[in-house]
Amino acid sequence: MDFKNNIDFARIFQLAPIGMCISQNRIILACNDALTLMFGLNQDLLISASFQILYPTPDEFERTGARIAPIMNTKGSYSDERIMKRASQELFWCHVSGRALDKENPRTAEIWTFEDLSSKRPVSAELTPREREISAMIVEGKTSKMIAKQIGLSPRTVEMHRAKLMRKFCASTSSELVHKLLGPIH
Repeated sequence: MDFKNNIDFARIFQLAPIGMCISQNRIILACNDALTLMFGLNQDLLISASFQILYPTPDEFERTGARIAPIMNTKGSYSDERIMKRASQELFWCHVSGRALDKENPRTAEIWTFEDLSSKRPVSAELTPREREISAMIVEGKTSKMIAKQIGLSPRTVEMHRAKLMRKFCASTSSELVHKLLGPIH
């Protein structure tokens, strides 16, 4: 039997070991079993739903979309780690990567992968939506000035959020904060 000619891509998509979905303009068109298990939502709720259903707050959904759009439009791909929300309301760290299926019109169709990082990086403090956003960028190694420019705040405001995060995580240095945000290494 010639395996190359008999590849069932629909089955591969459905059984992939990480969450996957196809979207158009931030609306889920198709998703696999791993995504439904990760978020605790069945396919009936996910198909035709906005990505907003996966975010802790509508504001975080809007701000993340505004941050991602210019990068997707320029590069045709995007990747980050952010805090997402399960149907149970549990917050968890997730590695999210996306790629445009049509580089000329990146928002028309995209494929996204979601990797649950909760076993390696638990969400260990009560954070505001803005603190979650800034935490994700701190983990990426961005400076306060870079974060401020990317999300439209003053560097001083970002520094204030960073200071609050350091207090919440009992961190005395930025590198200690990053280590605590990343969680225990297993």
